[in-house]
Amino acid sequence: MKILYFAWLREQIGHAEEDVIPPPHVTTVGALTEWLASSSPAHRKALTKRDSLKVAVDQTFARDDTSIAGAREIAYFPPFTGG
Repeated sequence: MKILYFAWLREQIGHAEEDVIPPPHVTTVGALTEWLASSSPAHRKALTKRDSLKVAVDQTFARDDTSIAGAREIAYFPPFTGG
């Protein structure tokens, strides 16, 4: 699946996207975020404040308990405001 990072997440991790194959036990957005955070110090730092991140699964906003089964794209967004 493709993982996309936006704004300062992209800057902290060092790239805008990556292709990953999560292990079988990673079945939800929350588990994916934990798994990604364990992949490098940059990922860990960027994904630490999970409560403030927005995540979309195949372009639909999702929660930590959302399934990633069959997902093609997961996008991580920092907090944002309207205006």
